[in-house]
Amino acid sequence: MPTLLITGANRGIGLEFAKQYAETGWQVLACCRHPDKAETLNKLASQHTGLFNIYALDITKFDQIEKLAIKLANQKIDLLLNNAGIYSDTGNIGFGTIDYEAWIKAFMVNSMAPLKITEAFINQVANSQQKKVINITSKMGSIADNTSGGSYLYRSSKTALNMIVKNLSIDLMSRKITTAVLHPGWVQTDMGGPNALITVQQSVTGMRQVIEGLTLADSGKFYNYDGKEIPW
Repeated sequence: MPTLLITGANRGIGLEFAKQYAETGWQVLACCRHPDKAETLNKLASQHTGLFNIYALDITKFDQIEKLAIKLANQKIDLLLNNAGIYSDTGNIGFGTIDYEAWIKAFMVNSMAPLKITEAFINQVANSQQKKVINITSKMGSIADNTSGGSYLYRSSKTALNMIVKNLSIDLMSRKITTAVLHPGWVQTDMGGPNALITVQQSVTGMRQVIEGLTLADSGKFYNYDGKEIPW
């Protein structure tokens, strides 16, 4: 059976990814910071005994990433899904009032951690059948699409992630690993808010279809949840 490793699996998009993949018979390796507090995730795991494992992982703690990679050294990972992310442009943060400590954290979570996780688990991905590394980004990281400005921290950290994935598509081509960035849409989650345009179920269903259809020729591209390519 194919195997998924996903970060930020305790809520929102990550939880829905874990749910949908488990329901289709995938083995799910679900990571989150506090498994003991992830009631819905634990309930989901109990419904899929033998297919579902939960691991404590704070993606800003690189030693934890390395230790988990060692623990799962013999595990083939068909799909590595870097989902965990944060939106740091809250309150009065903007031009002239930038919170640079918060910006550092945004880069740590949204840009640096996905690369570190990819480095740590790349052998497990390379040894699998599907060989895919997918990163959840945002259209707000598109330079071409930016017509409103603002959100300096989030936009720049996601733009950095996009460049990282473009690099990975070149550096991992020889190992036949497909990597891409996906925009989930404006989704009704804690981050997206109740007025967002689509449900988490619609977003994840669409992204799963995109992921399933990706080939090595698509590596390094930027897709919307409905499969449309997004300009950089």
